[in-house]
Amino acid sequence: MKAILILAAQVVTAAFFLSAQVSVQDIAGDWEGTLHTGADLHLVLHITKGNDGALKATLDSVDQKAYGIPVSSVSLKDSKLALDVAAVHGTYDGKVAGDGKTISGTWSQGQPLPLDFTRSTKEQKAVKPSDIDGAWMGTLEVSGGIKLRVVFHIMNTEDGLVATLDSVDQGVKGLPTTKVTRDGATLKIDIEKISGAFEGKIAADLSSIDGTFTQGSSMPLALHPLKDESELELRRPQNPTKPYPYRDEDVSYENKVQSVTLAATLTIPNGKGPFPAVVLITGSGSQDRDESLLGHKPFLVLSDYLTRHGIAVLRADDRGTGKSTGNFATATTADFATDTEAGVAYLKTRPEINPHKIGLIGHSEGGVVAPMVAARNPDVAFIVMMAGPGVRGDEILPAQVQAIAEASGESHEEAEKAATKEREVLTLIETEKDQAVLVRKLKGKMAGDKREAQVGAEIKLFTSPWFEFFITYDPATALRKVTCPVLAINGEKDTQVPPKQNLPAIRQALEQAGNKHFEADELPGLNHLFQTAKTGSPAEYAQIEETISPVALEKMASWILKQ
Repeated sequence: MKAILILAAQVVTAAFFLSAQVSVQDIAGDWEGTLHTGADLHLVLHITKGNDGALKATLDSVDQKAYGIPVSSVSLKDSKLALDVAAVHGTYDGKVAGDGKTISGTWSQGQPLPLDFTRSTKEQKAVKPSDIDGAWMGTLEVSGGIKLRVVFHIMNTEDGLVATLDSVDQGVKGLPTTKVTRDGATLKIDIEKISGAFEGKIAADLSSIDGTFTQGSSMPLALHPLKDESELELRRPQNPTKPYPYRDEDVSYENKVQSVTLAATLTIPNGKGPFPAVVLITGSGSQDRDESLLGHKPFLVLSDYLTRHGIAVLRADDRGTGKSTGNFATATTADFATDTEAGVAYLKTRPEINPHKIGLIGHSEGGVVAPMVAARNPDVAFIVMMAGPGVRGDEILPAQVQAIAEASGESHEEAEKAATKEREVLTLIETEKDQAVLVRKLKGKMAGDKREAQVGAEIKLFTSPWFEFFITYDPATALRKVTCPVLAINGEKDTQVPPKQNLPAIRQALEQAGNKHFEADELPGLNHLFQTAKTGSPAEYAQIEETISPVALEKMASWILKQ
């Protein structure tokens, strides 16, 4: 049984500019738009006004089945409405028409795209509440012992009962349901978007709704009234809070080779320097300087730990993300390497930093970038590869598909079938040189598995410069030239960069380089994010309170301080 939703949402951070006629009250409501990315992505923006007058918002990417993507901040001043959705690193600049019914503007997420919103006419009007109006929470136990908290928000309207669904631990909010039916004490809720349904019996005292949730298979689900929404907050106990026992500065520096300005945070230990330092390199996808995902901020936690242990840390927003300039969508891993080199050059200008002790820490794809830079830049004193690939992307992806499928409860046979299909797709991408023919063949091979818009979005990724580079680049090319000290670590339960496939390849390449100062270790019980995990499935990432295992943090800090 798969988890309800595993999000791989590539949607939006936003900033809207509105006409002066639109008030806070007027802008509240639902707005629908279509983003043309090679495929049509239908978006719904939900804006609400709290009792204190503050605006809040969430965003749905309907075709990607990504619902309730949180908008980090919403502000309205004069004619300008600014929204920030940090989860997906995008921006939107728009203007509301005088009648308050449309917003015209441009969406930017790596590259600018036109995006217009129209006020939805599908809003339901509330009437006298029913006896079950409100929020009802329960916990689903799915495969691998994973527990998922879900919340149904039920409301009576002039057209009858309606509801939305939150999958709390997956960061999904406001998933629309298809139909709510009540027959006496029996309640049924259909959720077509995820091919799911809930049916239960309402207790006479309204203390519970006991029933069954069905999505492929059936699971018991007991719902209880949710009294305090603070119960739903995801705990991230490792996130540091200010004031820090060290200096932290917002800085920026230039990648002059590619005309990109990187916005970053530099943390510097207290005391007399100069200090050793590291540049952190994010994984794939447009990432902010904290490498934020699913409520976790791995690079914030890592930089805090290292700086408290006497190591300065530079972490930057990826190009085209956050406050950094540049076009993320057209960049490859090789381009990101030049951004990292710009970070090394910047650290050399800081008097607090020892220029002879500057290293790199790369996570996932960042573990490919670090050796690329170290192989050609003598200013790099050491590198740490956190779940860094040791083989080509066209070898990693099938292994990843199989490992995730098995960790999610699929049989070994079904997981192997999925991996075989992935290899067929990759072979097609590598051998078909006619772009039009490639797109047509990919559509044929992927038809029936996913919705048309999802197929279009994946084909756009598969035909991008980044993907072509990723699947054909062999990390051993750079590793065989790296002679500085190297620490390569993988989690034993990493399903995205499987350690049994990648660590041996890294060891072999470094031995071929004649490198006498490397360590390659598999850390027991840890996943791709270096969290202590049960299965290693990405479905667990959001549910685990731990952001990075103390074992991994101590391993990196102590190794760096020995260099």
